[in-house]
Amino acid sequence: MDHIAAVEQQLVSERMRRKLNEVNMAAQAQLAPVQDHINFTLQQAYFKCAYECFDRTRKQEEISNCVEHCSVPVVNAQQHFENEMAKFQERLNRSLMVCQDKFESAKLQQNKADAINGLESCVNQSIEDNMKTLPHLVGRMKASFNIGH
Repeated sequence: MDHIAAVEQQLVSERMRRKLNEVNMAAQAQLAPVQDHINFTLQQAYFKCAYECFDRTRKQEEISNCVEHCSVPVVNAQQHFENEMAKFQERLNRSLMVCQDKFESAKLQQNKADAINGLESCVNQSIEDNMKTLPHLVGRMKASFNIGH
């Protein structure tokens, strides 16, 4: 690879990193109410419930079962959140792999500048399309967790 191609590749990689960082920041901002609900509302309910389990009249096994029962809502919510985020990440990765494949094919067929422009355009469109799904994803999670706002 010549020096110019290496510099072009580095510039494209840096632009893609910045774009992915934008996606990450936007996702974190939109998902903050859901994470807040899990980390505070459900965790608080868990600890209050677990606290009530500790009663000297109960046997250790009963206390353990009670505490485990208290943890179910927060564990389920966290798993649901992680599964939804994994699916989102998987969709984004697949679409970016398509862009990468198109780029590799275009490099063989046309000049590198056109291939790089095509890659950037594909990545931008892919990210934009995936970002449009975030509000729906957040809405579904809010509905499943009964988050009102």
